[in-house]
Amino acid sequence: MPAADPWIRPEPGGAPRWGHREGLSVGLPPLLGPRGLLRVYAPYLGHEPERMVNYVAVEPRPRRRWRRGFSELERSRLDDDQGLRLWTGEDGPDPGTVAEVDGVATLTVLVHCERFANGAEVDVRVRFRADRPHEVELAAAARPGSAPLASCVLTATMGNYARLRTLRLADGPVGAGQLWPRHRGRRFTRRARFGLDRLPRDADGCAVVAVTGDEPDPAAAVYAPGVAAHWHWHGLPAEQAWVVPDPHPRLVAAVNGRVTYWASDAPIPGGVAFENVEVVEPYRPLRPLRFRVEPR
Repeated sequence: MPAADPWIRPEPGGAPRWGHREGLSVGLPPLLGPRGLLRVYAPYLGHEPERMVNYVAVEPRPRRRWRRGFSELERSRLDDDQGLRLWTGEDGPDPGTVAEVDGVATLTVLVHCERFANGAEVDVRVRFRADRPHEVELAAAARPGSAPLASCVLTATMGNYARLRTLRLADGPVGAGQLWPRHRGRRFTRRARFGLDRLPRDADGCAVVAVTGDEPDPAAAVYAPGVAAHWHWHGLPAEQAWVVPDPHPRLVAAVNGRVTYWASDAPIPGGVAFENVEVVEPYRPLRPLRFRVEPR
């Protein structure tokens, strides 16, 4: 693409990555990381260009069923590997569509997800706005032939990397250590849930589910010998947030935590930290959620 192009877009046969050239971007497998997850990159925090700041999983639940789908954890029925397949174009990555929406330049690409074991078939529209360089809008929709959906959760799954420990609420912050003071072992905590009345609103009336670390300089942390190098935080601290326009009255923000890094016994410096941060609402097709990563 020309150097003046403000967007990251895949060349034919190139890496499946889209976003702001000087801001936040999103990638898909086979870029580094587990299958079934959207990769979120924020190199403006001082990260290496290929270092993810977080992942987003797709987790639909059909009506009259309690079983939620898990795009990262389910085994593919296409090749029996863990993690469902995500793709855009049929013959390689779709470069996306550049257009003006509400007077603002945007880049949009539609991500398809393999059918879930619970019968859900979901696409996720990924959209970037030129006036929000540290943000991506994600909107899920059931495809024709899908089981009817009760909800489709988009969950940020790697809060432990940034050691996110403080959730901003309307009546004051709450810390992971307050929610789970006695949690031990390598399992997830129970989810803590907060209704719409507990969430702050921004100037446009959007509900905000914002989490941040509690360390003034997370890059200076001291790690136990068993902590893999890819868990070491580099760069600026940041607030990560779901911004929810037109929130449903039954919206619930949910967080869980861990005291060890994923799939290991290696301790997280400072103790329990949030891992999954999500918004749960009744399903609305192409209901936009905005994920933001802002330097603190």
